[in-house]
Formats: sequence, C-alpha cells, structure tokens
Amino acid sequence: MARPRKHDGVVYRRKGTQFWWMRYWDRAGTRREEPTGTADWKEAQKKLRERLQARDDNVLEIVRKGEHLSLRQWAELFLEHYSKPPVRTPKTHEMNTRVVMHLVKAFGDQKLTDVSSDAIENYLRYRLRQRVKRRTRAGVVERGVLKPSTVHQELRVLRHILNVAVRKKLLPSNPCWGVEFPVAVKGLFRPHYVSWSEQQRIEAVAPSYVRNVVRIITETGLRIYKELTPMKKDQVDLENKVVWIPDSKTPNGVGEVPLTDLAVEAIRDQMQLAGNSPYLFPRENAVGHQATFKTAWRATLRRAKVPYFRIYDLRSTYATRLSAGGVADEWVTQLLRQGDAKVFKKYSQMKLQMKREALQRLNRTANESAGVLGQAG
Repeated sequence: MARPRKHDGVVYRRKGTQFWWMRYWDRAGTRREEPTGTADWKEAQKKLRERLQARDDNVLEIVRKGEHLSLRQWAELFLEHYSKPPVRTPKTHEMNTRVVMHLVKAFGDQKLTDVSSDAIENYLRYRLRQRVKRRTRAGVVERGVLKPSTVHQELRVLRHILNVAVRKKLLPSNPCWGVEFPVAVKGLFRPHYVSWSEQQRIEAVAPSYVRNVVRIITETGLRIYKELTPMKKDQVDLENKVVWIPDSKTPNGVGEVPLTDLAVEAIRDQMQLAGNSPYLFPRENAVGHQATFKTAWRATLRRAKVPYFRIYDLRSTYATRLSAGGVADEWVTQLLRQGDAKVFKKYSQMKLQMKREALQRLNRTANESAGVLGQAG
C-alpha cells in the first residue's frame, strides 16, 4: 500500500538557479515539477496554490495551455480565423482589427491567464481619459475625449476574444465577467420602440422612399444595410408575397421572407420610384444602390419632432410588435432569422416597457367592486 503524502505540493529551489520550483500531484496522481518563474518565495507559494486550485477545479490542463500563449498571439489568431469574412462582415472585421491594435498595446505581452479583471478595468479607465486622434495633412490632431460607448465597444470585442479562448480551452474563465464598466453609458443596448402614432408622424413628413423603408422594415424585420438596400427587384415575388434574401449577416438570414399587405404596398410603390434600375433603392444619378440613409433619416426625425434613434431600431420594433401580439418567442426568433434565441431578447426587450404601460391600467378596486355587486345581489 502506498504511503499517504503529507503535502499536496511543495516549493523548493534547484541548484544553480535563482527561481523557485514547485512540485505537486495532478488528479491522476502524476507528479509534476515546474518552475514558478519567480525568485520571491511568497509569489512562488501563490503560484503553487493557484496550481492546486486549478487541479481541484479540473481546469489544470487549460491553465497550463493558456500560460504558453500571449494575448498578442491569441488576438492575431482570432483575427485570422474568427473575424475575417465570411465568418464576420468586413465592417465587423475592420472594427475588431482597430480594437485589437489598442488591446495589444496594453496587454500584448501578457499571457492569457495573467489578464485579470482589475487589469481590464484599469485599461478601461485609461482609455476613458484618452482623446480622439485624427490624421490630417498637418499631422495628428487631438480632438475631444473618447466617448464611453466607444470604450465599451472595445470591452465587448475583448470579451468576445476571450470567450472564444474559453471555448477553445485556453482559459478556464473569462476575466471580463468580473469587470464593472467605470462609467454609465446612456442608451446602450436599449433599442427604441416606435409606437404606431410615432410611426405615422414620421411617415407624414418623410420622403417617399424613406416612408417605404419604415413600412418595409417594421413589417418584415429586414436588416437595413445588409438585406434591404442591396435588394434587387427580381428578389421580390409580390404575387406570392415573399422576398428572397440571398446574402445576410448570418447563414440563418438566407431564405424567403413573408410579406404583409402593408409591406407589399410599400415595395410596389418603391418599385415605381426606382424606375428602370434593377435595384429597389437605386442611387440618384449613379450606378448601384443606396449605401446609407443616415442624413435623410436624421432630417426626417427632426421634421417629425421625434428624438433621434437609429433606423436599425425599426427591426427591434418589428420583433416587439410580434411578441406583444402573442407570437411565441421561438417563432419570433425564426421570423427574425436569428440562430441564437438570446439575440431575440435584445430586439424585444422593450416588451417590458409595454408590460409597465399595461400595469398602468390595473384596476385596484376591482375586488371591492365585485364584493359590492355580490352584496347587492
């Protein structure tokens, strides 16, 4: 019978080296010896405790693998294999590349397992003090301080990068989960719900093509710049009330989209406005389709005296109206052509506001009225 061990692990110093080494046993009972990488005895003891804790949590191999990869190396792999098209859109890849440039300056040489929540929060505070830099002919010009929403976007990209590392078993957990964003970000991830009366006010002052955009998106949930603006007339089947989406943000987005009567009417009107162009929303005096509606959209909201919100929020309105109409969440996810039901929660989160509005109609004297009627009977 094997003699029981007195200690789970020990720290010791080898001859001819200034660093402390550690010896411990893994879950399979195999003895492991590793350098701690420090000449400080307390730091070496801390390293040993972390090893034993990883062993007890059954993530020892994940931690060991992550210690051999720096954040710079992993970020480069992420950009190459998980960010480039067709995995992500070119615009998303461009944003990821820009954010990684800042992250590498701060964390580049650190090992994945050494990136902590505190270090991330310190980075965010540092970035919130930085100023926007623009390259001009006269050189680099500094503008105002970075917006909190810009810095929060960097946190989202970092969280995504580390989430993939967790799924690839390079990290036991994502340190971003313990990060508290240093400042409040107004309106972040809160899509604007467009009421019917508000939509009518917008349509009353909107140019014909913008009015058609509003009606089509709120009736179909199409993605404005990925699906609607590049749409060609031959993708539309008004007789059967469907449109074909050959390319989308996700594979689930490709397919047929059913049309309501209001959407059919708007598309038919837009076809007449488009004239001989093969596109539903052609450019004026140019070849191709419309690239953006931002200027026209902002001007329309100003004329309608409606506070600004993103035109993309019309897709959120579509999801919210379906949900409020009693359509099951699973079907709303299918109609949005999303692969992940979690995304539906983002689009339809304004349903809570509608529930609050319904609560305003709560009759607190209903029970008393019933009692009075019962006594009268």
